[in-house]
Parts: sequence; structure tokens; C-alpha cells
Amino acid sequence: QLQLVESGGGLVQPGGSLRLSCAASGFTSDDYGIGWFRQAPGKGREGVSYITSGGYRNYIESVKARFTISRDNAKNMVYLEMNSLLPEDTAIYYCAASHIVSWSEYEYDYWGQGTQVTVSS
Repeated sequence: QLQLVESGGGLVQPGGSLRLSCAASGFTSDDYGIGWFRQAPGKGREGVSYITSGGYRNYIESVKARFTISRDNAKNMVYLEMNSLLPEDTAIYYCAASHIVSWSEYEYDYWGQGTQVTVSS
């Protein structure tokens, strides 16, 4: 069974850091691109970052200088390192897998259950 499981969310103060992890099972994650999406309360889901199977990385402008996406194919893991967190980063964060990565959630075939990130003092 193909599965993605996120972990690493939590409560952090503004300016703090978190590292989210996305564990893939049931398939070889390096055959897929992986995207990180987030959904804040009352808002739609937005793409935050993605990494292709070849290692190309992309970020939305608001996180470009603060977040880093990476993958460890040997462990079937993808990470999102988040630094200098802001209250507006508060959301449920999801990882998703697709052969064709983009900013559109509709391109993604598999989704994790999400992990809550709360940035508050």
C-alpha cells in the first residue's frame, strides 16, 4: 500500500525552527517528485515547495529564504527545514507525491495525513 506519513510539526515561537519529515512506504520515492503543501484555517491549500525526482527544488516566494526542501532516497524520506518561522506560517502541512510536480494539488497522486505547525508566542 502506497503511503506518506508526515511528522515534526508542533508549536514554536516566532523566529523559531522546525523540521518536517515525510516518510514514504510502498513505493520508491525517488521515482516521484514530492511537494509540500499547507492549509491555514479558513484558507485553501497552497503549495509551499517541491523537489523533483532529479533533485530540482522550488519554493514559493514567501518561504524562499527561510525553508529548505531535501530528500534522502536511501531512506525514502523528504524533509522541509523551516527557519525564521512567522505566525502566518501556521497551517497543517502535507506532503504529496507525483510523477509530475507542480504547484497544483490536483497533479498529486498520494497524500499524507498532515502535521500541524503553529507559530505563536
